[in-house]
Amino acid sequence: MNAENLSVTDHDRGSAALRYVYPVVSRRAGGVSLGINLNPNNACNWRCIYCQVPDLTRGAAPPVDLAVLEKELRNFLDELLHGDFLQSRIPEGMRRINDIALSGNGEPTSAAEFAQVIELIGRVRRETGLPETVKTVLITNGSLLYRSEVQQGLRAMARLNGEIWFKLDRASEAGMRLINDTGASMGKVRDNLVTAIALCPTWLQTCWFALDGAPPGRQDEEDYLEFVAGLLSDGHKPQGVLLYGLARPSRQVEAPRLSSLPEEELQRFAECIRQLGLEVKVSV
Repeated sequence: MNAENLSVTDHDRGSAALRYVYPVVSRRAGGVSLGINLNPNNACNWRCIYCQVPDLTRGAAPPVDLAVLEKELRNFLDELLHGDFLQSRIPEGMRRINDIALSGNGEPTSAAEFAQVIELIGRVRRETGLPETVKTVLITNGSLLYRSEVQQGLRAMARLNGEIWFKLDRASEAGMRLINDTGASMGKVRDNLVTAIALCPTWLQTCWFALDGAPPGRQDEEDYLEFVAGLLSDGHKPQGVLLYGLARPSRQVEAPRLSSLPEEELQRFAECIRQLGLEVKVSV
């Protein structure tokens, strides 16, 4: 493998010089996350202002070469399981395989082959003897979860110790326009989230940061808490919330306007969410 030594601040998709597969040290996962990038064209249907993808464009994933993906995944898993990659490239204390994560440089569920990719991951997991404790994670903005082929993939993911990390940075349409540059309605967000929770264990992932020097406002907090409380009152309970700050610089034009919040500010908001009855994991 050609990958350099890795750290939590470097999530370079090209670190292993492969088309689809790349390793990262994930602060949220607490170990090595083997990433699968189905969007090597840097295309996404959203444009989050904190996104670290350079030259981000609007669009969908290109056709996936399943044979190439399978070869890369098999070879890298073999290196992780039987080679010296963890010892030679990963910081001490993080030398464990935590998950296979569909993330990358755009919305992974925009790939027409999404369900086939999940089936491929399941087959390779079984044939390489990957421990069942290693999760299969989908990191998604959730916008395409109404598609039947995506739902098919999520059902299969649930059988692979799967988790969905569903983006919810703000819980108002104005907030989503500002932070995610999308015109999605909160009704559609809720419908897709309810679908996710029903099909596979689902965490909310929320990026909380300052914009133009100001933290999210009281209305942002109230909108978020009201949205989550409404879900819970209707019996739709996610696993919890992954609340995180800015770890890597944005590559969007808004980058100079963004800054990290103090940990105590994240912990304060986390406690508000916990009062609703949800687990919250905070990553600064």
